[in-house]
Amino acid sequence: MTEDFAELPAPQSVRLIDFEEARVVPGIVPDTFILVVNGTKPYLTMHVELSPLVYVRQPDYWGIEVVGRLRGIGLPATAPYSVSLPLDGILGAKGIEVIGAGNRKTFDVP
Repeated sequence: MTEDFAELPAPQSVRLIDFEEARVVPGIVPDTFILVVNGTKPYLTMHVELSPLVYVRQPDYWGIEVVGRLRGIGLPATAPYSVSLPLDGILGAKGIEVIGAGNRKTFDVP
């Protein structure tokens, strides 16, 4: 049975969350880059990750979502977070776009 991925139900334990700072830094190897995102998560027990979108062909700016995941009980206390993601294989023709719950930031990456 083949299903359209976009039409599948959305999960309840995962949400886009806001970020306060995003930056692209050079990697150790020449011509590599790392995305670093910082912010405040709404739950102490929330796990934050960077999740690249899936494309059929390379876009101008590759979308990368800032995602918060709750497992078990969510302790409603804010806490800082910092996550990073190597950009190897997930660069658009011009760069990337970081996507949070209420904000977006675009980076041109050579």
